[in-house]
Amino acid sequence: MNKSVAGPKEALKGITSGMTLMLGGFGLCGIPEACIKALSESNVTDLTCISNNAGVDDFGLGLLLKKKQIRKMISSYVGENKEFERQMLSGELEVELIPQGTLAERCRATGAGIPAFFTPAGYGTEVAEGKEVREFGGKMYVMERAFEADFAIVKAWKGDTEGNLIYKATARNFNPMMAAAGKITAAEVEELVPAGELDPNAIHTPGIFVQRIFQGENYEKRIEQRTVRPRA
Repeated sequence: MNKSVAGPKEALKGITSGMTLMLGGFGLCGIPEACIKALSESNVTDLTCISNNAGVDDFGLGLLLKKKQIRKMISSYVGENKEFERQMLSGELEVELIPQGTLAERCRATGAGIPAFFTPAGYGTEVAEGKEVREFGGKMYVMERAFEADFAIVKAWKGDTEGNLIYKATARNFNPMMAAAGKITAAEVEELVPAGELDPNAIHTPGIFVQRIFQGENYEKRIEQRTVRPRA
């Protein structure tokens, strides 16, 4: 089945205001740049975005925040975006901060069909407020629920027309779990090849989880904080 589409606008067809979106990437690494840009050029608003981070002021999800298209952000790290900070402190943006491992597991549980799980992370803190708590083996655990996402939008290094995906390095952090978790998953790739060209043993996300795929172009691949050693 050929799942390739012409570009990001076609890949995002069906996204409407008020939906919940998962967006892959770790920091600015492996984020779906083309799809985020296409969303920022649309009139979609009132979004709930589930992502490891909120981008920076002029890149990634920062583009959506700038246009106030996001109503709620569910993330584990948000320290690089001044507009995010401003909106959160002013009450314009609803924010749910989640321990990073819990965020990853809630994504994975969604794709695996697991409605909830128990974790010790967050017990005794604000993270646990209003949640069920149980003791296992003398240790206290907090119940966390899987997400419900209308769309998962991911970025891979290489994919084929059947939707099979291969990620590269750090981009493999959140993208695979999110790809399996969306009711509809749209994937953008740096290189799109015909079905059968990928080594089956190298595939990270099987095509059964992906409904739409396209080849992006002109990826910036920005670095949030560039740190280098002084040359000798």
